[in-house]
Amino acid sequence: MAYQHILLAVDDSPISYAAVEHAEKLALAFNCKITVTSVIAVDPFKGVDFYKVAPAVTQYLLEAEKNALARLKDIQETLLHHGVSAVDTKVVREVPPATGILNAADELNVDLIVMGSHGRTGFKKFFLGSVAQEVLSICPLPVLIIKSTLSKD
Repeated sequence: MAYQHILLAVDDSPISYAAVEHAEKLALAFNCKITVTSVIAVDPFKGVDFYKVAPAVTQYLLEAEKNALARLKDIQETLLHHGVSAVDTKVVREVPPATGILNAADELNVDLIVMGSHGRTGFKKFFLGSVAQEVLSICPLPVLIIKSTLSKD
């Protein structure tokens, strides 16, 4: 199967950069487009009257979006510099990460999702969840999960 459009889901973790390398190799091999996406998670205080916290949360979300846009631009420039022919970026806002990735994949009509997995186990996986696991279990498309080779903190 030849891929035409890859959705590369990234966050600010080192494993995302390993996923970038894999997506780049696939895009070069199949001469396909990559859309790099990052999800700004849902505001946990939305709809709640936290009048003293709201400005701090708003500032946090603005900073998170600014950082995501800078990260996406950096990845886009790197991929283009390395010879990937078409690279778009997309920030998804105010949804849980897995939902944002799945919605972007559907909206963009991609053939493959590439993303990293932090490799959490035990209590950390239970409490923090696994975005990769959720995407993998729900998505009807092929999903390439790049596992972390870093130590599991």
